[in-house]
Amino acid sequence: MSVPLLKFHQATVILGGARALDSITTTIGSGENVAIIGPNGSGKSTLIKLITRELYPQVINGEIPVEILGESAWDIFKLRSLFGIVSADLQDFFRRQMSGLDAVLSGFFGSVGLYPHHEVTEEMKARAEELLHFLEISHLASKNMTAMSTGEARRMLIARALVHSPRALILDEPSNGLDPYAARSFADSLRKIARTGDSVILVTHHLPDIFPEISRVIMLKNGRIFADGPKREILTSELLSELFATPVQVVARNQYYHLMI
Repeated sequence: MSVPLLKFHQATVILGGARALDSITTTIGSGENVAIIGPNGSGKSTLIKLITRELYPQVINGEIPVEILGESAWDIFKLRSLFGIVSADLQDFFRRQMSGLDAVLSGFFGSVGLYPHHEVTEEMKARAEELLHFLEISHLASKNMTAMSTGEARRMLIARALVHSPRALILDEPSNGLDPYAARSFADSLRKIARTGDSVILVTHHLPDIFPEISRVIMLKNGRIFADGPKREILTSELLSELFATPVQVVARNQYYHLMI
């Protein structure tokens, strides 16, 4: 059996004296596409920060209860190459004068744009151009990031996140700020990535973000796992009504799910 991408065993995070996460136990396999959903304050962002080592859980018997590829101790810089992160918050840092290509290339350096001391190799340029072609945004390479639509810039950040060929792409509330057309174009890009065999971990409270290639859903509520299982079994009107504490009806259309209140 292959080593899991992520393994949590009773992971607990205390923030401000309260349990932001409470005894989280779950495993995400390599190549698995998973959605993590829940209302605001459910612990979704905290869980992502455990993965990226922005936060640490309580230690249990001298052990860190979070493993990444079978290891609980990681060099933070090496860890960054394992996960590509895309979020609306990250995009705010890229609202400045730089071309789309430079934004993508900056992923090699973990920076926001390129600086004079950065040495961009021909291999880096080739990789960036390969990703732009794969995501069908080569025509945006020379366009300034400040002149791009929110959806165009978000897809550039996907390319940036993929430059190191990470083991997983992590998306935090990816459709925030996107109109319906841009959201669907963005989802099409994610579907292409999911089909390559790398993991996509999608964090959202917006059901239509869950594209067809996602096979599993983890529900979080009040810092605990509320439900975890195959998408069709988890995305039910009953469970979602309880999760969001309001009566809702789930409608499935063209392999996407929608909430009707």
